[in-house]
Amino acid sequence: MPAAVVSIENVREAMPAYKRDEFDKALAIMAMPNFGSMALLSPKRMNAAEIAESANVRMHGLTGDQVIKRADDILRERRARERQQALSTLARLTEKQARAAKDREQRERFSIDNARYYISQSPYGTPEPALDIEVTNHTEQAVSQVFLRGVVTSADRSAPWIDETFYYVIAGGLEAGETAMWRLAPNRFSAWGNTQIPSDVSLTVTVEGLQDAQGNPLWDSPELSKSEVERLEHLSHEYQGIALSTTQ
Repeated sequence: MPAAVVSIENVREAMPAYKRDEFDKALAIMAMPNFGSMALLSPKRMNAAEIAESANVRMHGLTGDQVIKRADDILRERRARERQQALSTLARLTEKQARAAKDREQRERFSIDNARYYISQSPYGTPEPALDIEVTNHTEQAVSQVFLRGVVTSADRSAPWIDETFYYVIAGGLEAGETAMWRLAPNRFSAWGNTQIPSDVSLTVTVEGLQDAQGNPLWDSPELSKSEVERLEHLSHEYQGIALSTTQ
């Protein structure tokens, strides 16, 4: 048996029986100072030789009670680091969410005043889908291109007939304060040309993105991903009091 194991075992045996479990856990903490899960505190996950080899340098010359105290110090230091990392992540996600919300509000100022989907007749007598969209640019920027999402629904159907994204290049751009009426002709072989769609449907159009007169994206801060939303909700719940006090 390695000398380190003998030394650790001697320290352990010298302790009162009721403290030995606490000593074993402290030893595991010292053996794995960078563990990422409390589950690793179980010494059953490491044999005595592995624990001794890893922890012996850190516990050299310490009594059993000092080992327990040192392990408590390690845990406090680690929890402080984890807390700081969590608060940093909370601040980053909160700021990202705020930027996305602010940009979304700006995009919504480019308003869709009216939208209609219908089937028209081409000059050759063939049915063709058509979109009439009226917009107003309430932003303070000229817009050269708009990215849109169109959803076609009917009252008697739970699923939409169409849910598609598309873009429109605005000839000459749309200046701040201007209103325009667009008549778009989607490809009749696309979802928009579905001949089963009835005539009494509703078209909802939302603005997904805008470009300025030079073709640069406007107000395009990304939304939080699903995992980021879940992480933000968890951290907000766990650190809401602490986070509030650190920002005041």
